Amino acid sequence: MGFLRTVATTATAVAAIPAAFAFASSSSSSSSFPCSSQSSNPPIRLGLVKTLATPPSSIHMDPKLASQPDSLLPQLLTEYMVDMKCEACVNTVKNKLNQINGVKNVEVDLNNQVVRILGSTPVKTMTEALEQTGRKARLIGQGVPEDFLISAAVSEFKGPDIFGVVRLAQVNMELARIEANFSGLSPGKHGWSINEFGDLTRGAASTGKMFNPINEENTKEPVGDLGTLEANEKGEAFYTGVKEKLRVADLIGRSMVVYATEDKSEHGITAAVIARSAGVGQNYKRLCTCDGTTIWEATDTHFVTTKI
Repeated sequence: MGFLRTVATTATAVAAIPAAFAFASSSSSSSSFPCSSQSSNPPIRLGLVKTLATPPSSIHMDPKLASQPDSLLPQLLTEYMVDMKCEACVNTVKNKLNQINGVKNVEVDLNNQVVRILGSTPVKTMTEALEQTGRKARLIGQGVPEDFLISAAVSEFKGPDIFGVVRLAQVNMELARIEANFSGLSPGKHGWSINEFGDLTRGAASTGKMFNPINEENTKEPVGDLGTLEANEKGEAFYTGVKEKLRVADLIGRSMVVYATEDKSEHGITAAVIARSAGVGQNYKRLCTCDGTTIWEATDTHFVTTKI
């Protein structure tokens, strides 16, 4: 069913990049094209949009990219659709979110059931907080509003052994924020990277080399080298951090790859195509007109298949 997925509209943009990516389109994003929708009220653009009109400046960081505390992450605007009926619902949601470390401001559009959160908190933490209020919540957009043609992307790992979601959001033209959740990995350290192609016909083996823009060819490590993931004893790995010189628009149709070893000496053990995701203010759909299912009637199977 063509509904919202993970960070919202995961529309495949393979046609805009080399033909080699076309193989991956059907395998990773064939069901991701958003259905047209209906909404009774136009979304209200609240003050948080203006707050982020000027993109945050780059922060000082280790260029090797390591998972960082929430307080060190650059701020983004994150949008959820939350099943709220009254002002009491609004107050409950706002009070819960304002207790989270890294949340700077929360605004709610009750008519459209949209919650906008400004801060550095990872998506996983905010989603769990909203679920703890007993209300249904769907992530519908993230990024810096009105500053980039493509501000967000998502890569979904759908098993059968390894499941996960990687979200990328453009902070400014020289900095991107990355969040990742994985399950099903072997305990220990795993290298991971962004690779040139989205061709998954032979799994990770057909994704090419690590992505590196032409103007960065003389750097010590490719821009697509994301360093190391560390899986716990349950095989779960969580990552939040930033990467310099990474432009989300350049990544659509390429692939995210996880390796068996930290040094990436062998080809990857799993891979997924990187697809465009909804940015801020781009996804207020509530009805899938293909079958009449509303966002609240959709089950987890309509979203990313994950064991996380």
